Amino acid sequence: MTKSLIKQAFVALAAMILLSACGSEDNVSGDKDTPGYAATMYFDALYNQKDLDAAMKIATPRHARIMRSYGTASQFARNLVNMQYDEVTIEVDMTNQSLREQYGDSAKINLIFTGQLHGEQVDDMRSVSMVRKKGKWYVDKVLADPFAR
Repeated sequence: MTKSLIKQAFVALAAMILLSACGSEDNVSGDKDTPGYAATMYFDALYNQKDLDAAMKIATPRHARIMRSYGTASQFARNLVNMQYDEVTIEVDMTNQSLREQYGDSAKINLIFTGQLHGEQVDDMRSVSMVRKKGKWYVDKVLADPFAR
């Protein structure tokens, strides 16, 4: 009987550990002091959280004013960023930069988007201009897609 009690306790403990990993924490990993992390958080707020205010906190005041004029995250994403997703995974494109690259107070970050829209696979790429103010990175501008028609 003691063995079954220990086994049940072990199973309960394992279940609690696994379930504790299923919180509402951000899915974004990486160094929080990099422009790539801030850019990823910005687009995660727009596309996955659909929270315009959260994205505006990661934008420069000038860019935030433009965002606010669209009213909602989906309107801004559809009209200015020109991308739509039901859900999306966002990755920093590291092909053109070293992992140890040091940034000044500005950076251009390339992001790869892989997601779904109405059940269809949608892959895209965007570049953002980032600026650092008081040690924190902000999105200054979503750069125009050079391959768009």
